[in-house]
Amino acid sequence: MKKHIYIFASLLLVSGMAFAQKGNTKRADKLFELRAFTDAAEMYETKNRTQGVLQNLADSYYYNSSLQKAVKTYRELFLEYGDSIDIDYHFRYGQALKGVKNYEDADKHLSMYYRKPVNTNAFIQSLEKTTPHVFNLEQIVNESSSSDFGLTFYGDNQVAFASARNTDNPAYVWNNLPYLDLYNGKLTDDNKLVDVKPFSEAINTSSHESNAVFTQDGKTMYFNRTNKTRTKTGDVKIAHIKIYKAELVDGTWTNVTALPFTSDAYSTEHPALTKDDKTLYFASDMPGTLGGFDIYKVAINDDGTYGEPENLGPTINTAHREQFPFLSEFNVLYFSSIGHEGYGGLDVFRSNMVNGNFDKPVNLGSSINSNLDDFAYVIREKDNMGYVSSNRGGFDRMFGFAREVNPLTIYQVEGIVKDKNSSELLTGSLVTLFDESDTVIQDAIVKDDAYYIFKIEPNKKYKIRGTRKAYIPQDVEFSTDSKGKVQHNIYLNLESFADAEERIKEKTRGVQVELEEIYFDFDKWDIREDAGKVLDVLVDIMKKYPTMEIEVSAHTDVRGPDEYNLNLSKRRAASTLEYLVSQGIDRSRLKSIGYGETQPLNKCVKEGICSDDEYDENRRCEFTILK
Repeated sequence: MKKHIYIFASLLLVSGMAFAQKGNTKRADKLFELRAFTDAAEMYETKNRTQGVLQNLADSYYYNSSLQKAVKTYRELFLEYGDSIDIDYHFRYGQALKGVKNYEDADKHLSMYYRKPVNTNAFIQSLEKTTPHVFNLEQIVNESSSSDFGLTFYGDNQVAFASARNTDNPAYVWNNLPYLDLYNGKLTDDNKLVDVKPFSEAINTSSHESNAVFTQDGKTMYFNRTNKTRTKTGDVKIAHIKIYKAELVDGTWTNVTALPFTSDAYSTEHPALTKDDKTLYFASDMPGTLGGFDIYKVAINDDGTYGEPENLGPTINTAHREQFPFLSEFNVLYFSSIGHEGYGGLDVFRSNMVNGNFDKPVNLGSSINSNLDDFAYVIREKDNMGYVSSNRGGFDRMFGFAREVNPLTIYQVEGIVKDKNSSELLTGSLVTLFDESDTVIQDAIVKDDAYYIFKIEPNKKYKIRGTRKAYIPQDVEFSTDSKGKVQHNIYLNLESFADAEERIKEKTRGVQVELEEIYFDFDKWDIREDAGKVLDVLVDIMKKYPTMEIEVSAHTDVRGPDEYNLNLSKRRAASTLEYLVSQGIDRSRLKSIGYGETQPLNKCVKEGICSDDEYDENRRCEFTILK
């Protein structure tokens, strides 16, 4: 959207051009193609207001952040030629309107562009209620420069950044500022940059350099550099950006080389490293992007080679620009985007890694994002401090920030686990929190008060589950997105299997499913047809409660040898289990055990002291609920 060289891949090396303010339209068009937007706008202002002139004039103001002039010119364009204007102009006009905080008119054009309702005021109001952090920004005092950005950590007590302070550099036609170089310095306690020094000529050249990032040992640097030669892309020749690597050898930066996946045909920019230095994140408009710039990642192999760049996909990337990735020590991805819903211009977003993938991005809110461009966000999570850049004042400026928890938006879910019928507190129950992909986030066993509490995050879908032995699990889904709430009170009311099913009884030996007696032929363990019909009742119950787990146990009386009885009971229990599996019950939900004659139900503990009926009472199969 803006004037900044870091936003567009189409960076041009145009020097020594001196165009008169007045001339033919072709010369103005040439300036526009070369992204010399300041000079192009001056020339277009002298021309007849044709559709083509108004389109390029409005875009020149838009790309150079002269948003009041852009809004005025887009308005004229739509009044005169509204029926014949390409849909993309609705997007740029909408963004320009957001840049001057005219959200009502912006929404009209963005709704036409997206072909669905857009309500920025409602989005902002909702976000203000749910933003988990407040950022206290303080502009960094940086003398001798009018444009700096991309402050990043460099060693223990230094920082690095890009600056247009070198007046010996040629002026860049996009914004008439000197070309960018990389610098390092120190920050004082009162947020002032001191001891500012440029990196060596091996790093800083006559082209643009910016966005440095360093490995943990400080011996390797990745950074942006604009090509010195232009390549024809479409109808114009442009100089793309590449990511370079440099090595610190004996205190000198050397071995400066472009990474192998860079190209003269597209841009790669804004490198960011994971904490282990094994993955590089970056932005690119390479073939395969969803539109504009996308965020990519690439593996850094142990031998110094690189894998294939991988697009982070549509959860992170949109049809517009996603740039300036940063990976915190907690593997949280921060980046800037104009494609996700925001306040205007580039906004900073965060996305957590869940199951190896990044989840839906969350806007960081109005304490850090403005109606213009906010970008190059870096943070030390443990210290809750970091830096961000913004052009909200007209030029690129760097800010330090302290991050605090927003006391008004503490995200949590809490509740009590009770028996559904008796209202008794179910001490010892397990409560589990899942994300929307059914990954366990947290769990806890409730204590005497049966109370649980979990911290949660904004813009997420969750499921809470209460479980207890011999009880039916209860699942409750909830959300913290715009339709959900910040705090949730969820009472889990669990019903015991014994209360829910007549055939399930609480006994001294546990909670059991009571079935008719299962009969086996003498000295056999095969499931007879009549036994199968009895077991089908258990099959139906287990299918009704898919989390139920059962111990199948078989028992004999004391008549006959001990070892024989034990082995026979084991075979009968195993055979019963196999029948249940054959009827569709997952084997993992079943356990078989033969107890032989070791668990009689009566006094018949040896032969010759009881009647046949009394001995028969101990010959049985039992089905005890384990879970």
